[in-house]
Amino acid sequence: MTSPMTSPMTSPMTARMTSPRIKIGIPGAAGRMGRMLIREIDAAPDLQLVAATDRPDSEAIGQDSGFLAGTGTNGVMIADTPQALAAADVIIDFTSPAASVAHAGIAGTGGSALVVGTTGLTAEDEEALRAAAAGISLVYCANTSVGVTLLGKLVEQVAAQLVEGWDIEILESHHHHKVDAPSGTALALGEAAARGRGVALDDVADMVRKGQTGARREGDIGFAVLRGGDVTGEHSVIFYGESERVEISHRATDRAIFARGALRAARFAARAKTGFYSMDDVLSG
Repeated sequence: MTSPMTSPMTSPMTARMTSPRIKIGIPGAAGRMGRMLIREIDAAPDLQLVAATDRPDSEAIGQDSGFLAGTGTNGVMIADTPQALAAADVIIDFTSPAASVAHAGIAGTGGSALVVGTTGLTAEDEEALRAAAAGISLVYCANTSVGVTLLGKLVEQVAAQLVEGWDIEILESHHHHKVDAPSGTALALGEAAARGRGVALDDVADMVRKGQTGARREGDIGFAVLRGGDVTGEHSVIFYGESERVEISHRATDRAIFARGALRAARFAARAKTGFYSMDDVLSG
């Protein structure tokens, strides 16, 4: 992902704020990440939840979002119309690829900034987000964890040094509810490794191994996926050399780290210029 050449500064959107607190909208509010975000917003003195939505067929429609999240009633009822999100300064989206693209349109119409942590997006979906970023500040990241963002930087640096005679494998593990594989984080780590070696991931990714595969192709970046139980998220990038091995890993034990990272991204987006940003930009800003 690329970011604007100019450094982020105050955007026109900040003029919309009528209070010192940044107004946040949460689609998918009844989901696990939605509820976690609501809890973290409740604990943040500089943030205010102003809109919460969910699918029209959700049993949570009409319920108090704070009560559902376990923080006590907050008066923000879960709505079945995404247009309610337009009241927010920043929309934080952890939903589905199609919904994220739709929310980008709503953000553009209402002048809201947008943070997208949804995984499983296609190249076309990402292009739609980039197009939306022509009119708003938009942060897109496969993983909002600060630790994972730093992991990607390390992987790129190591991959640039360990080239000839070194094989790269990426192993990821998640809970059995996760619907996409490999995870968006695993793919982002693959992109980081490929950048380090100056190649395109699409040209070297090895996603499937079954039967008589033949010898491993030199330069490939392999992926392995585990699904089970309640694993929050574990990622390892392994560099295999002759008689030695280098492993760089990150293990998440609480979903709150993703929520806290998303809120950090929301604070960044609220004051950033129009453009398309990553978590690298958030940490640098």
